Amino acid sequence: MMIVDHTRTYRTIFFIFLISALVFCFSKNADAKDLDEILDYEITIDVRDDARLNINYHIRWKVLDSVSEGPLSWVKIGVPNYHAEDLKALTSNIEKIRYSSDGGCFAKITFDRSYRQGEIVDFSFELVQDYMYQVDKLKSGETVYEFTPGWFDDIKVDSLVIRWKNDKVLSFSPSCYNEDGYLVWRSALKKGEKYSVSVTYNNNAYGFDLSKKIEEGDHRIPWGIFVFLGIVIGFVFLCWYLSERSRYSSTANFSSKSKVIRTKVVYYQNCPSCGCPRGDVENCPHCGSSFVQSEEKIEVKDLPAEEKELRRKTTSGLYQFSSAPNTYMRVHVTHAPVPHRYTTVVTRSGGGRSSCAHSSCACACACACACAGGGRAGCSTKDFYNTDLKLRQLAYKK
Repeated sequence: MMIVDHTRTYRTIFFIFLISALVFCFSKNADAKDLDEILDYEITIDVRDDARLNINYHIRWKVLDSVSEGPLSWVKIGVPNYHAEDLKALTSNIEKIRYSSDGGCFAKITFDRSYRQGEIVDFSFELVQDYMYQVDKLKSGETVYEFTPGWFDDIKVDSLVIRWKNDKVLSFSPSCYNEDGYLVWRSALKKGEKYSVSVTYNNNAYGFDLSKKIEEGDHRIPWGIFVFLGIVIGFVFLCWYLSERSRYSSTANFSSKSKVIRTKVVYYQNCPSCGCPRGDVENCPHCGSSFVQSEEKIEVKDLPAEEKELRRKTTSGLYQFSSAPNTYMRVHVTHAPVPHRYTTVVTRSGGGRSSCAHSSCACACACACACAGGGRAGCSTKDFYNTDLKLRQLAYKK
């Protein structure tokens, strides 16, 4: 009787799939054609008496390709955090402007028409930005602003200019020019490159609020990464399951043993960082902070006597305490197969006999292919303090 090593077969299939995915991902990224070019990216900043920032954006955006993903009809420009207010269009070619939290913190701008290859969109807008400074950040008695303009994963910026009103400024970084009452930084940015500046004041220069601090943009991982990782992990699990089923189908009988793990979880009612109400989520949708105040594993005997309902919970889920606010019990149930093996006797040609106890090598492999790059439909995906995966890189290119 011939023995087929199914484990090796499934492992080979997995590695073929993995190598193909990596080659596909990187080849698409390498072949991606530039859709746009930003000729000028100018940002002017004035500090208000209440320490909020008036930020003016002026952008000259050139369309290089209006066929691959269509003409340019709207863009998303990254803003520092969700405390962006009073967004206002300053040029007539902006039909609509609004704040968007879809995948980060953005000013979403819809143009008056679609722009095609070779055309340049020259547009300006402004907003008021809060939560940009931190009192006593580096030195007692001094307040620091930190600012990183929204960057572009798939688009190079020929000219970046940041102007910051030079009024009451104590120090700044990096070095810059002083022109017409403004600190001026100039640079050019490669695709995905970032540029940051900081400006320091005395604590009494403006109406600084001690409760406010620098906030970074949305930290949520783009869902496209989860889709890709889900496919890879699912394939790994399928290979493992098929190999294990093959391994034990002729050499083992199974019984199942359940294990119930209980964890007591206490949540903050409001986000400890920005004060956002919790709702029913684990992490703050605005700043990404965890709502979990504490976690500890517990046994049934540790539950209060009045929690009779919780004592009966033996299925996976999150169940609220009746005796304590914002307190839950997380139940996780695992079912582990228990094999009862026996020796397989294999008869070889020629009349010889040998006993063969099956053995296997369990190999777990996880690989993430992070294809950096930008999306579009006019989307300058800044992805503030994060790395994005764009759907056009996962699409088959005809």
